Amino acid sequence: MYRPVPPHHHTQCDECLYVFSGRGAFWMGDPATKAEFRPGQLIIFPRGTVHALPDLIEQPIVFLAIDTPRRDPADVVFQDPEDAKSAGVIKVVGY
Repeated sequence: MYRPVPPHHHTQCDECLYVFSGRGAFWMGDPATKAEFRPGQLIIFPRGTVHALPDLIEQPIVFLAIDTPRRDPADVVFQDPEDAKSAGVIKVVGY
């Protein structure tokens, strides 16, 4: 199950999320760009772009996450170093 994800970026890959279920909000580049996501949408966060999933409106939220090239699990750079303490918000399956 997902929890809100604080602002972060990836230095080695683009991140693509296909939404299977649930609703929430995401932003990229600037919190002012916040928009809702819902099933059937594909969200693409280009490498180096700060992004977040601050609001989870309807659960369960299920994404198919594709990182290209394959992301090292350590390649999550939080904008606020304090957020790294809650790095468990991102669960890697099948690495």
